[in-house]
Amino acid sequence: MAQVNFDQLKLFRDIVANRSITRGAALNAISQSAASQHVSELEKQFNVKLLDRRTRPLAPTRAGRLYYDFCRDALRRRDEFQAALGGLRAAVEGEVRVASIYSIGLSELAGLEEEFARRFPEADLRIEYLRPEKVFEAVQGERADLGLMSFAEPTREIAVIPWRQEEMVLALAPSHPLAARAAVAPAELDGADFIGFDDDLPIAASVNRYLRDSGAQVNLVMHFDNIQMVKEAVALGSGVSILPARVLRADTAQGRLAAVTLGPPPLHRPVGIIHRRRHVFNPATRAFLDLLQETPAAG
Repeated sequence: MAQVNFDQLKLFRDIVANRSITRGAALNAISQSAASQHVSELEKQFNVKLLDRRTRPLAPTRAGRLYYDFCRDALRRRDEFQAALGGLRAAVEGEVRVASIYSIGLSELAGLEEEFARRFPEADLRIEYLRPEKVFEAVQGERADLGLMSFAEPTREIAVIPWRQEEMVLALAPSHPLAARAAVAPAELDGADFIGFDDDLPIAASVNRYLRDSGAQVNLVMHFDNIQMVKEAVALGSGVSILPARVLRADTAQGRLAAVTLGPPPLHRPVGIIHRRRHVFNPATRAFLDLLQETPAAG
């Protein structure tokens, strides 16, 4: 069955309900000839007669009655959906407080803020960008309803909703000898000048363990507490690093950095949504959580 839109469904419903192509056309603000042509196209598509044109007033055939019932049901379901959606949007108001690590906020939350405002103009979304431990503290201290962070661990007070697994890649200056490679095994980084993260960050422990398990002993020349500073040092040619592929997209598109697949084995950064257990979300927070979970789970 070819695609039909709701206007076409309404047209056929009105023709049958009024037992007249002319009246159906008038109710839909189109010409009688356009309405007749649409019915003819439907009959050609279905290879059946939908209307008995010998009768006056017009009557549907058995096939026409089936299609009429389909049109009526589809339009009813559309009306129910629109009514329910309207009620949902009307109910979504209030404040949403979100704490996010910088790498997620800078790369994605601007787009999510725009989409949330479009869907729920009565809601107030407030986002604060923090270090990972500060994101956790904000949620634990009830200064934020939701937290977005990597390597989140549940506790007695904090629940973690898995959001996605982000691929980690080798980040290099475009002039680096390895930048032209399709993939690099982690063992090949043995002895390389490396730009890492502060030791108190979970991402540092994950990357260090990955390199150690692969038998690579790197030369740590710099370490920072955020991804942006790591990227800048890599772009200056100070060394290589291992970073989430998602946060490098703009830099690779601009030619500032190169990103090369790592592995085998691959490495991923788990990103989760945290909240206090037994916390009752207001409608706006629930709506934002639903929007977050619409986004791809991997990448």
